[in-house]
Amino acid sequence: MTSIALLARVCLVILFPFSGIDKVVHWDAAIKQANSSPLGGAPVMLIAAIAIELTTPVCIVIGWHPAVAAIVLAAFCVATAILFHPFWRFPGFWAGGNPEGAAHFWDFLKNFGLVGGLLLVVLAATSIAPPAHVVASVARPPAATGPVMGHAR
Repeated sequence: MTSIALLARVCLVILFPFSGIDKVVHWDAAIKQANSSPLGGAPVMLIAAIAIELTTPVCIVIGWHPAVAAIVLAAFCVATAILFHPFWRFPGFWAGGNPEGAAHFWDFLKNFGLVGGLLLVVLAATSIAPPAHVVASVARPPAATGPVMGHAR
């Protein structure tokens, strides 16, 4: 993995371990937020969230089953967006009439931005993406070895 790829992976997942730690440190507030979900089972949901937020970023950064980790984390981001950022329940969120709804809207979109980045990790880690040498050869065609446009080199 190149240093730029490593930096990209770190930047993509940096917030998750801090979020997991925050849930542990501020357990009561995290339980209160988890209870706002229509699913119920807040303690189990919270423990699962902490486990996902602490383990999947490490797997992605070190390259240990990064596709699986990225899919799990992407699913977590989708679930979090839908369950905890229901901007559509706040009339006037877009017109500026509801700051809470607007905050949920932006958080919802940020979660899906993260999903896009995580899906790129999946593509890079699987055979779906072309190997790096193929991409490099397309970006930089081989140098000509013979005459170029009728002129000797």
